[in-house]
Amino acid sequence: MNYTKKLLYQSNYWYNDGLRKAQIRDMSGAILSLRRSLQYNRENIAARNLLGLVYYGIGEVAEALVEWIISKNFRPRDNIANEYIKRVQSSANELEIINQAVKKYNQCLAYCQQNGEDLAIIQLKQVIASHPSFLKAYQLLALLYLHTGQFAKARQVLRTARKLDTTNETTLRYLHELTRQRGRRGWKGDRKKKDDAVEYSLGNETIIQPRYSSAKEMAGRLAVANLFIGAAIGAAIIWFLVTPTVNQSRSARLNEQMREYSAQISSLEAQISAQTRTLDEYRAAGENSESEAQQAAARAESYENLLNIQAQHDAWEYDDTETAEALLTTVQRDLLGANGQAGYDALAEEVFESACYDLFPTGEYYLQTGSYQDAVSNLSLVVRMDENFNDGEALLRLAQAYQGSGDTENAAAYFNRVIELFPDSDYAEDAQEGLGAVNGTAESGTGESGEEGQ
Repeated sequence: MNYTKKLLYQSNYWYNDGLRKAQIRDMSGAILSLRRSLQYNRENIAARNLLGLVYYGIGEVAEALVEWIISKNFRPRDNIANEYIKRVQSSANELEIINQAVKKYNQCLAYCQQNGEDLAIIQLKQVIASHPSFLKAYQLLALLYLHTGQFAKARQVLRTARKLDTTNETTLRYLHELTRQRGRRGWKGDRKKKDDAVEYSLGNETIIQPRYSSAKEMAGRLAVANLFIGAAIGAAIIWFLVTPTVNQSRSARLNEQMREYSAQISSLEAQISAQTRTLDEYRAAGENSESEAQQAAARAESYENLLNIQAQHDAWEYDDTETAEALLTTVQRDLLGANGQAGYDALAEEVFESACYDLFPTGEYYLQTGSYQDAVSNLSLVVRMDENFNDGEALLRLAQAYQGSGDTENAAAYFNRVIELFPDSDYAEDAQEGLGAVNGTAESGTGESGEEGQ
């Protein structure tokens, strides 16, 4: 009992932590805290509903619906998740806009893979205009701005993204990269050199006077002397000494500039390589997010269908056969959680046996009258519900229906299944004969034994 109380306490502690973080728009931190709360108590309705709201706040509508549907499954009545689901479903126009925004976002990922950054930028602007809380769209747009050197626009987009989720790791990483890139490309102003000067006070005034330079005075005197005495010698010195020195200095400056340009090119290549890797990672993340979104949507649809089927069965709107068919065709059991699978199994146990006794004679009738596709439809449902029905007869009739429809591959598979599960039965002998006919190896002796078995 103490252990249970401790689990509940921990779950409530992390829920309160997630609530505090959500109130300051720390959505990433809130998601981590609320998930930890649900690890301690998966039936914490408040934590699950808040997690759905946090997902909805960053544009992840499918994930939000999944959490609310699970919450509704735990507590069908007096649950605010019912109101959230109704609001999303009632605003069909808004839901369609969000759906189109997600599709355009996925198309932008395809544009990025095809080096169509310009098209992706144009379309992402439309995405965030129609779906202003779509965090991933802002992040991809900022990454493209970084990739194309539009740093001012990248900063503006990242500021908006940070307002949606103040501590999102991806947003913060892009802001850090933006700061680093702007620092590298910034310019440094030339520093003005101050002339040497002498300061002294005269009364209340400070006098600044250029420092006297004896070197300058000496240089002036020598220049005048050289002008009158050594004009020819000066010209020779300029021709033979100064010119080669100037050329050498110019060559040295050119070499130094070439080294600087090479270093800048290497730096830019490294930046482009790093940005390309980041873009590739984002593309891979986008593909994973698309797959996760599709799986989440399928999970939500399966939960919703299961709840609708259960309600219609309880209200006598569906008989056992209709309930069984709906379970098999509209609900993916593997996508459900533990409670969902338990509900599925309980309903299946209630209706499958009755449905098998209803569908099997119908399928056998279609088989005898040559309506092989209808026979396959009915008998395949029986086999999915109970592979051992009538000690292998359902498997045998399904194989014969496939054989009659010309689907030899499935026919052979089900004939082999009869032989594998019921090797000592009369149905196994019939299956062996049918398998020989399907494989084109039937012999007269086999046919006779098959007739005797019948």
